[in-house]
Amino acid sequence: MEYLTLFLGAVVVNNFVLTKFLGLCIFFGVSKNLSASVGMGMAVTAVMVMSSALAWLVYHFILFPFGLTFMTTAVFVLLIASFVQLLEMVIKKHAPALYNMWGIYLLLIATNCIVLSVPLLNIESNYGFLLSLVNAVGSGLGFALAIILMASCREKLRLADVPKSLEGIGIAFILAGMLALAFLGFSGMI
Repeated sequence: MEYLTLFLGAVVVNNFVLTKFLGLCIFFGVSKNLSASVGMGMAVTAVMVMSSALAWLVYHFILFPFGLTFMTTAVFVLLIASFVQLLEMVIKKHAPALYNMWGIYLLLIATNCIVLSVPLLNIESNYGFLLSLVNAVGSGLGFALAIILMASCREKLRLADVPKSLEGIGIAFILAGMLALAFLGFSGMI
């Protein structure tokens, strides 16, 4: 039950984008296109899970035993950057259209505060290895859910009669605020 609660909490109740407002750069940048948003959600989830797993191992078997916990953030950033670089090479080789669609936002995964905050939160919360993975998967899927919902709504808005002064990022901020209010309804459930 603890795993399910943590998973649902990470996806819906404590969604990093819509309740904590982290990772908004990629959220607003990529959510213009639904297919790019689905791919970015999968990529962020994969990087988050792999980096959380390796970060947990490195922290518990290297940093903590040798008294190097002051290097936690720097080591985690290096791990995340390594995974993003690996992901970039794989996407560029096997899915060049997706690579071109994401553009600079693929590299921004490395600096995305959500991707860094999940391993740090896992360590701070004293989660075991499996709980860390569950939290990472839930957080990644929560990001994917948020960006896919936003992309779906923004694609529908292309057909709407939006006032000239709100076109583009203006209506996107209003839409994000409405999604955040909807997710606020889940607060306190878990």
